Amino acid sequence: MPPRRKILVVLKGYPRLSETFIAQELLGLERAGFDLTLISMRRPTDKKRHPVHDEIKARVVYLPEYLHEEPIRVLKGLVAGFSKPGFKPLIKRFLADLPRDLSRNRFRRLGQALVLAREWPDGGEWLHAHFIHTPASVTEYTSILTGTPWTCSAHAKDIWTSPDWELKEKLKSARWTVTCTRTGYEHMRTLTSRKEAVHLSYHGLDLARFGHFSGERSSRTGSDPADPVFILSVGRAVEKKGYDVLLRALALLPADLHWRMEHIGGGNGLAKLKALAVELGLTSRIVWKGAMAQEEVLDHYRRADLFALACRIAANGDRDGLPNVLVEASSQRLVCVSTAVSGVPELLENGENGLVVPPEEPAQLARALEAAIRDPALRKRLGDAAEGQVRENFDYHSSIRQLTGLFEAEWQKVS
Repeated sequence: MPPRRKILVVLKGYPRLSETFIAQELLGLERAGFDLTLISMRRPTDKKRHPVHDEIKARVVYLPEYLHEEPIRVLKGLVAGFSKPGFKPLIKRFLADLPRDLSRNRFRRLGQALVLAREWPDGGEWLHAHFIHTPASVTEYTSILTGTPWTCSAHAKDIWTSPDWELKEKLKSARWTVTCTRTGYEHMRTLTSRKEAVHLSYHGLDLARFGHFSGERSSRTGSDPADPVFILSVGRAVEKKGYDVLLRALALLPADLHWRMEHIGGGNGLAKLKALAVELGLTSRIVWKGAMAQEEVLDHYRRADLFALACRIAANGDRDGLPNVLVEASSQRLVCVSTAVSGVPELLENGENGLVVPPEEPAQLARALEAAIRDPALRKRLGDAAEGQVRENFDYHSSIRQLTGLFEAEWQKVS
């Protein structure tokens, strides 16, 4: 086995409640023997942390979030960069990128790369980016300046909101790139001649953290106003989660059907969603619980009757990959009602282990919700099958083994 090199992992922000899949992977790599330092482009904004964040031992280094806030660090990075052999190639690349992305953001990524290259924490020997948009820009610029190889984990929004020219450049220079859905994998392979350097790697789930739920699910049918069916949804209030579609579907349910919904998650669209709930006459049936830590979310999975998430493709192309919350809910034998977007059909097959309808179709979503609400036997059958799918095919240890192999194969080449 080749020696395992020190990896500087570049992240957009850390820690983040909405990115448990990244934290889980970082912990898995540490447990596999990798030595990590986390480089965060932003400071945390979430007030809570998941338990997994406290288990990760890696040191966290924060780059200047905005260059004007730490001008001395940026100036020192620029001065130090002049003496590096990679400075001219970096400026050449930056000047080629700038006309295609004439923005403050482009200058910010250059400045962050200069700071990282100068400060170079903990003797890093490899660079790895999580997300192929802005974190990969900082990582690639740093790689050009320092000559340090880099690799990338691409996910969802970063793939679908990045222009093809930028993806092509990054796929050309990264030693390899992994992504978590077949749709993202196939899209990126169309953009590079190095198809062998693009890999499909599902995030999976830490099944020790999401153990088998042996409790009994309720037999609620929505017929008792004193004991309504409990619908759960977990996700940020952003366009791609389709919460407006879900609310409109709920408003279409028959009046004789008794249900309540709890929503877990933050997001800048919460106020609009609450206003829409008022407009649709749903306020008394919905509880907006805000962001929660992982153990609290797990408790809700185990108490709910069904899980709903109306994923969609946003106007700017943003979309989910495979929402981790669907995998989590499925692991707890909780039937999921969702939409055929991106990686969702890679987990859920309609009528086999979940209910999947086209996106942007409130009426079809309402029919699926009604079927699940009225039929506890259907919920049990689909929920049991969903758990089997997760435990057979979405164990995160397989992803860690794959990443370990990719890193070690590259290090053999450069040793």
